[in-house]
Amino acid sequence: MYKNILIPVASDHDPETEKALTVARLLADEGAKITALTVVEAIPEYIVQQLPEGQIEKNIKAVEGGLHDELDNAGDVDVAVVSGHSGRTILDWAEDHGVDCIVMASHRPDLSNYFLGSTASRVVRHAQCAVHVLR
Repeated sequence: MYKNILIPVASDHDPETEKALTVARLLADEGAKITALTVVEAIPEYIVQQLPEGQIEKNIKAVEGGLHDELDNAGDVDVAVVSGHSGRTILDWAEDHGVDCIVMASHRPDLSNYFLGSTASRVVRHAQCAVHVLR
């Protein structure tokens, strides 16, 4: 069905990741590309200046290693870790990489989601491709 699927994974290792991966595999055409993407929240420049040189890259590598472990080093899934604001960065990454389907988990909405919105709702509203949200 889809040739290039993106699975956004929360940096706190969402327990729904395995479910999203299963759904992505079911939706994938033969030979499709599946990418698990974690967005590390961007750190303001005034704080970055106080960090040891290379600390941001070290943090990203650590998150990338954790994501590989979480996915049990699945050979059919690429891993990407980028820095930014989660909702906007997922949308930009999907557009820049020709993603035709995003499969993501979402928690049950509570009152705060109606006022503040959530990453999933932002992706659903603004994505230029199909989005499958798992509950």
